[in-house]
Amino acid sequence: MNCLLSAWDSHESELRAWLRGRLGNPHDAEDMLQDLFLKSMRQDKQFCEIANARAWLFEVARNALADRLRLKKDQVELPDDLAAEHEETPAVESLAACLPRALSELSEEDRDAITRCDLEGMSQEDYARLKGITLPGAKSRVQRARKRLREHLNDACQVKLNAAGKVCCFVPRGGQS
Repeated sequence: MNCLLSAWDSHESELRAWLRGRLGNPHDAEDMLQDLFLKSMRQDKQFCEIANARAWLFEVARNALADRLRLKKDQVELPDDLAAEHEETPAVESLAACLPRALSELSEEDRDAITRCDLEGMSQEDYARLKGITLPGAKSRVQRARKRLREHLNDACQVKLNAAGKVCCFVPRGGQS
């Protein structure tokens, strides 16, 4: 750690001047200098093995400066009275409102499989034990129930999928909010 402090004492003022010249703002230069010191400290004992500490410090400073400038974007102040854009609820979230009604219209067996495994998080293995069936039988039951629910939602709510296979829109049926 002494080698870090020694190198830092030798090169800190030169690094500060270099950063101030590049950034044009003494506060930004001090912030970056502090970050550079922290990166140096993280090297721990490996810092002492660096052949040319000055070159390493300047290289890390140049990389940090390049990252900062790459991320810097021109910012424009917006007026206080600018109306915020209304963010629409994604269609899949709105479609979730259809789920309780659609589930209630499925058979008891399908509703139970989906409720326990998908909504309550029960493993299919535990579901198989609960129902006294084999694991492959439980998996088939859950898959068939999911398929019937999907078909029911497609028919009842006229669900449309986008090119990526995600719900893009649907038509709520009467009586739903």
